[in-house]
Amino acid sequence: MKRAVTTDGAPKAIGPYSQAVVAGGFVFCSGQIPLDPITGEMVEGDVATQTRRVLENLKAVLEAAGSGLDRVVKTTVFLADMGDFAAMNQVYAGFFGDVPPARAAVEVAALPKGARVEIEAVALAGDGLGLEELDEVR
Repeated sequence: MKRAVTTDGAPKAIGPYSQAVVAGGFVFCSGQIPLDPITGEMVEGDVATQTRRVLENLKAVLEAAGSGLDRVVKTTVFLADMGDFAAMNQVYAGFFGDVPPARAAVEVAALPKGARVEIEAVALAGDGLGLEELDEVR
């Protein structure tokens, strides 16, 4: 069983996908780019500014799912230029606690709407089921 997550706190999906899907005790968040959720426009600025907006968007989606950044177990960071990695990483580090999620970071040829960064995430669902509880359910 799965359920779609939608929130006005993050940009609306611009295609046939959900902002996130909750299934199997996890929240699978679609990639977020630096769109302002109110205007739907790209946030202007450097990769640090864009990363901050992306992570705020992910935070809103996770909260709408009943989860949060503290429950993220895996992210994938897509960068238009790997030269932006250090600046992205500095902002990214401020959003995660003492146990940051596993992560992959890759350079891509292009991102939607000319974004410099896109981040997707997988988190534990906020329904109280952690990995230990999932094992017991199975």
